[in-house]
Amino acid sequence: MRTRRSARAGQYAALLAYLVFLAFPFLWLLSTAFKPPRELARLHPTWIPRDPTLANFRQAFDEQPLLRAAFTSLLVALAAALIAVCLATPMAYVLARHRTRLGRAASGWVVVSQAFPFALVIIPLFLVLRRLRLVDSPGGLVMVYVVWALPFALWLLTGYVRAVPVELEEAAAVDGAGRLRILVSVTAPLLAPGIAATALFAFVTAWNEFFFALVLLKSPEKQTLPVVLSHFVGAEGVADLGPLAAASVLATIPSLLLFALLQRRIASGLLAGAVRG
Repeated sequence: MRTRRSARAGQYAALLAYLVFLAFPFLWLLSTAFKPPRELARLHPTWIPRDPTLANFRQAFDEQPLLRAAFTSLLVALAAALIAVCLATPMAYVLARHRTRLGRAASGWVVVSQAFPFALVIIPLFLVLRRLRLVDSPGGLVMVYVVWALPFALWLLTGYVRAVPVELEEAAAVDGAGRLRILVSVTAPLLAPGIAATALFAFVTAWNEFFFALVLLKSPEKQTLPVVLSHFVGAEGVADLGPLAAASVLATIPSLLLFALLQRRIASGLLAGAVRG
């Protein structure tokens, strides 16, 4: 009995240490956002602000158009997540239910494509978007994010589809339902946790992405939030830590809220995806 209690106590201690490790960067960022300049300049930093202030938040909003950039990022990320999920769901269904050589080759290509560095694809991507007149357009950026998130979303949803019992689809087919009706009415509702996890992945990827947004969006009024955050760093690499931390705290709120809303579906989706591979 004592051995079990000791093992359980050790597990809880390890879990607590892991949670502290994950939460520390955000907590430090939050602490920095409320520190006045004199505390930020201290040689020995303090864990908790001794004289907390909101001046960093006011300065951040005064210096950069954070609300406009956040609205642009939100629209782009939501559109990219929605389109990626709508495209990946039927494609994953086909790959999971029809296992052919072509399907296995496509699945392998999906995994390999994730290894391509951004710098390798940005030039041909820029040329294609320029020909389509989508450079310096949020719509072009949405297209890029969909293409970039689609391989992983497809790979992720394929595992969820395989976890759905085929017998349910066969029973619906016996009742006269077609493939599209089976996908919409039988399979898709059971994929809701996996779809939620996939949508969150696509949203967070688009919300945090910096490189493509920096290259493809040149107009200041169209820039996304990560690009605007980089403006708090001067030409010599010196950052205005207080406003930068305050703006970064605001930039993390949508992702945290979305995760809080979808956490139950995400947890169940991860378990469901692990049932069958």
